[in-house]
Amino acid sequence: MPKSINSRRQFLQGCSYAIASMAGARLTNLSFAQDNNPSDTLVVVFLRGGWDALNVVPPLQGDDRGFYEKARPNLRITDLLPLNDQFGLHPALGPLHDLYQAGKMGIVHAVGLDHDTRSHFDAQEFIELGTPGLKNTTSGWITRHLQETGVNSILPVVSTAGQPTSLLNFVPTVSVNSPSDFSQWGNDLVGSQQAALRQLYKGSTLLHQAGARTLDALSIVSPLVEQDYQPSNGATYNDDELGQQLKTIAQMIKLDAGLRVAAVDFGGWDTHEYETDGNGGYIGDLLNQLSSGLANFYLDLDSGYTDRLSVVVISEFGRRLVQNESYGTDHGHGSVMLTLGGNVNGGQVFGNWPGLHNDQLYDHADLAVTTDYRQVLSELLSKRLGNSNIENIFPGFSGKYNPLGIYR
Repeated sequence: MPKSINSRRQFLQGCSYAIASMAGARLTNLSFAQDNNPSDTLVVVFLRGGWDALNVVPPLQGDDRGFYEKARPNLRITDLLPLNDQFGLHPALGPLHDLYQAGKMGIVHAVGLDHDTRSHFDAQEFIELGTPGLKNTTSGWITRHLQETGVNSILPVVSTAGQPTSLLNFVPTVSVNSPSDFSQWGNDLVGSQQAALRQLYKGSTLLHQAGARTLDALSIVSPLVEQDYQPSNGATYNDDELGQQLKTIAQMIKLDAGLRVAAVDFGGWDTHEYETDGNGGYIGDLLNQLSSGLANFYLDLDSGYTDRLSVVVISEFGRRLVQNESYGTDHGHGSVMLTLGGNVNGGQVFGNWPGLHNDQLYDHADLAVTTDYRQVLSELLSKRLGNSNIENIFPGFSGKYNPLGIYR
């Protein structure tokens, strides 16, 4: 192991709490734990807006391909990257197709909420609370997971865009734009200044507590941060929001400071108008960003970290089967989830496919949901995150939990 990594581990010896938080425009949360915690680092990428699952993973052939092409004469995707005999992947997702073929990525089709809503805000809230149909839940599912597994945190989460509902009721956070901010502030604050600030933040108000947490984060993280971060294995992140946030997460993982959870928002998937231009266009651009960001993130960490990495890509719902008059798609139901990591049983499409015949569609309009999204997250919790108490994380769901074999 490189000397710098060893020194970082030594520096963190005896630190029995989660330490830092930072965020960019879309990076919503980071949570740290003791660096001897054996569970995976969870990275949740939430695609806000409801992505078009039927153009991301379309049927490849047969009757369902016919129904798909008839419903989308202007939006259908061709030149698919084959996944199996039944489905193909949008051609803009080539780098993710490589990961799929290498057994590092799995796909769950016809997945989503077991609840009828086409509201972005309601669907996102239900997913992040982990209690579909109930809005009065007082904590998010990730919050309950962290509390259940005893992640003691000083500064676990942060966002310039607001704390996501999945971490509702977790401890207060502090915001910075990049890991280098820790180093900049930590180096600029000389001992006398830090001592003065400690005195200033000795009170018991929320403001005092937030200030003290910020100083704690600076004192621990700033010596670990290398401002000129160089990705590994030739990974090259795009200069877009998603690429830069994933680069930040990779850098924080490599601090070996016990990063447990990172949540990233990637918006813009509400494709009501002019969704495609052949195999390109608006959704093609979004998929290019997603594919490049995740593939470079995996490549960067494929130097000793991916065996303890679990990435989940989720959206609040899919889109209608039939294109609308504006050459787009409207809010639907069933969706697609992606799973990446060193212990994913990749190279497979999971879930029961309901079909696209009118009688098989949900409400005679949408891809039906045959796999509750909590099935995927419950299996992730129990097999990779060291938490088998599904009932506490997803109340009322444990009796329905039936693992799909996604994770080893």
